[in-house]
Amino acid sequence: MRVAAVDCGTNSIRLLIADLVGGQLVEVDRRMTIVRLGQGVDATGAFAPEALERVFEAAEDFASVIRSTGVSRVRFVATSAARDVSNRDAFSAGIEARLGVRPEIISGGEEAELSFRGATTSLDLPAPYLVADIGGGSTELVLGDATGVIAAESLDIGSVRLTERHVTTDPTSGPELQAIAKDIDALLDATTVPLEDARAFIGVAGTCTTVAAVALNLAEYDRTAVHHARLTATQLRSATTWLTTSTRAERSAVRSIHPGRVDVIGAGALILQRLNDRLPVTELTVSEHDILDGVALSLG
Repeated sequence: MRVAAVDCGTNSIRLLIADLVGGQLVEVDRRMTIVRLGQGVDATGAFAPEALERVFEAAEDFASVIRSTGVSRVRFVATSAARDVSNRDAFSAGIEARLGVRPEIISGGEEAELSFRGATTSLDLPAPYLVADIGGGSTELVLGDATGVIAAESLDIGSVRLTERHVTTDPTSGPELQAIAKDIDALLDATTVPLEDARAFIGVAGTCTTVAAVALNLAEYDRTAVHHARLTATQLRSATTWLTTSTRAERSAVRSIHPGRVDVIGAGALILQRLNDRLPVTELTVSEHDILDGVALSLG
């Protein structure tokens, strides 16, 4: 059965078309568009009209691809930004008009479980493992093993949310970085997920894969090189230091960083770094498979 999964987050909207064969995914097409749907949401509590236009334009492109590839089932999930807004009915109606399916505004708990399933299907690591999905508006933490999820929580820290809340200078100033770190630490201090139990650490989604590309000094973004890459604490710290202290122009010159992530990747990297510092593990495993794969698998 050919299925299509769409994940709409705070910063990007992504499409995966895959064939479900024996409970596994055979990828047909995977694409991503930066739409910054969460633009201003932290401050206003509503989607900006121009943000809705960007996501609707991307949805029209995805609809064309879905129609041309013979998809039989489609599932569209929306995460952090859509949970927080007052005008999400306009968002839902616009998506349904273009894709023919009603967006599911999933809870942080379900988002975490889907991310976990997508990330761990093809990995062999010591358990329990912690999966971190660092998005634009929230960060999902999931501790689990081969039997499933042990503990999960969605934290209101993300690359877009923290950048909009604290960053006004270029490069980001020391006090601004300290304010971001304070927000991160406050939520990590209070998390109900027992971080100390993790025996492996898996990072998924655009923040983690972008940090990995920088840490690996890739001249261009290469999914094959990033998928299942293992970063030491030293590599992660070095990449985070550069991403948080460089200028926007310097980051823009690095071709492995998507232009839509240039202004927010520093805050995202800092979430990843400060989380990693708390874990009793020696390396970070980065996966290209995440909530999108989990959504596609759920259609089987």
